[in-house]
Amino acid sequence: MKTIFRSWFRSRQSRIRRRLDKTHDTATGRPVFSDHTIDYDVAHRHRAIAHGGIGAIHTLAHRLGLPQAIDQRLHLLKVHLPYHESDHVLNIAYNPLCHGTCLQDIELRRNDEGFLDALGTRRIPAPTTAGDFCRRFTPSHIDTLQNAIDVARRNVWAQQPRAFFDRATIDMDGTLVATTGSCKAGMDIAYDGTWGYHPLVLSLAETGEVLRLLNRSGNRPSHEGAAAQVDQAIWLCMQAGFRRTVLRGDTDFSQTEHLDRWHALPGVYFVFGYDAMPNLKKRAEGLPAMAWRPLERPAPPDVPTQPRQRPDQVKDRIVRERGFEVLRLKSEEVAEFDYQPTACANTYRMVVIRKHISKEKGDQALASETRHFFYITNDRNATAPEIVFEANDRCNQENVLAQLHGGVGALSAPVNTLESNGAWMVMTALAWTLKAWWALMLPESPGRWQARHREEKHRVLRQEFKAFVNTFVTIPCQVLRTGGRLVLRVLGWNPYLMTFFRLVSRLRQ
Repeated sequence: MKTIFRSWFRSRQSRIRRRLDKTHDTATGRPVFSDHTIDYDVAHRHRAIAHGGIGAIHTLAHRLGLPQAIDQRLHLLKVHLPYHESDHVLNIAYNPLCHGTCLQDIELRRNDEGFLDALGTRRIPAPTTAGDFCRRFTPSHIDTLQNAIDVARRNVWAQQPRAFFDRATIDMDGTLVATTGSCKAGMDIAYDGTWGYHPLVLSLAETGEVLRLLNRSGNRPSHEGAAAQVDQAIWLCMQAGFRRTVLRGDTDFSQTEHLDRWHALPGVYFVFGYDAMPNLKKRAEGLPAMAWRPLERPAPPDVPTQPRQRPDQVKDRIVRERGFEVLRLKSEEVAEFDYQPTACANTYRMVVIRKHISKEKGDQALASETRHFFYITNDRNATAPEIVFEANDRCNQENVLAQLHGGVGALSAPVNTLESNGAWMVMTALAWTLKAWWALMLPESPGRWQARHREEKHRVLRQEFKAFVNTFVTIPCQVLRTGGRLVLRVLGWNPYLMTFFRLVSRLRQ
């Protein structure tokens, strides 16, 4: 990193600290937001860009070989006048990275001269052209695009430390995408009355990357088409060199006809929820008392500061005062037994939780009941409680789905067919994956700063999408052309710019 970057960063940091210093505050008779005259003018010679970080994102994509991989594999256009397939894909992927929430927002980028300069292009596709590109996709084209993205993904993974390849955890789940349209081909009514689509999402738990995304009609079950997508994700992780691959999913994904095939693969393990069928509940109820042991949940981590006082349980108080009926968990026990599903030739572990639940109304206990929850796995080394916690950790994928829904806007249906909306979802979800690659490519300097840089990488990796955009993409810059090169001169300051410059320095190398 250039020395001038460090001195600029320190001076800006000290200036903002002085402005935020509360030690010199005194009581004032008027609000600190004052009314003062502001004049606006226009610049005739200078140009600027509000999303200066998009230049670094674009450089990252090229360093990883993403555009080249797309153009080599995906062939949708007979003539390139002037756009190639990679131009269309990146145009849609960059839209949410610049606060775009719909196809029409591409028009704002199209009229931003600084944005065009940052991408090194004369112009970008219009929203109507982008929509037409989505409508060219077939299911095989969508698979080809995801395979092209995997080429860049493996290039990112190849630059990670050896410990990164200890384990790859593949989470899978379906999610509903509602639409108010009535003419979108492939839409249908879901189990809860929602009209729209039911895409399947496979993600890597360690990084949050979207490994596979398959759009389906709204009335299709969660597991439909999942096995083929899981096979591709497993093959991707095995090619990358992961020593252990773990599959996690809820009861809809315990597809017993595929368990033997996955079990036969080296280093592949699975933990799936399993439906509480009558024969399983009978087996669980017939276990001896000594087979059960209390399930102790791990204690919350210790905080280095003084723990806060727990707030009042407002919801619980209202439930008790108004006499609502509520189910309260009293205790949990765990046991296990061997089980061979009908479609399997192998016997697997079936871990069962017995939950003791009290049905209460106000402060009065009405009844008690016992419920059983089952998990099937081929992992013979982990303890039964560890299998339960492994299955529970899959719930973190709900945060990834929430980001794809609200932050990125990938899980939406702006086009008019099942396949075109599936293509839109894959290309827009690439913005979320680029955010993960940005974090993974942050350098870890050896020596005394290594632990700090590693923690910094983890923090960026876990950032919400909008926080990442506001931190690393929404950087106001002046656009200059000097010495035959394009320079984006940073005009604003935020506390994360030192991290930004560290990655920029690595990309320049």
